[in-house]
Amino acid sequence: MELQEAPMQVKKVVTYLAVAFVVFYLFTKPAEAASAVDGVINGIVRGADQLAVFVTQVLS
Repeated sequence: MELQEAPMQVKKVVTYLAVAFVVFYLFTKPAEAASAVDGVINGIVRGADQLAVFVTQVLS
């Protein structure tokens, strides 16, 4: 294995571990997972709303 391939292998392993953790979390604590996803979506919507207010104020 070349030296440049090592970071890609580490990235692959970390990605697989992250996906495995998410799947494990979804199956063991579905209510908490749903709440976390809801929180992320609400944060994105709030951010988009604030960005829209900012752009509206700048352009008016």
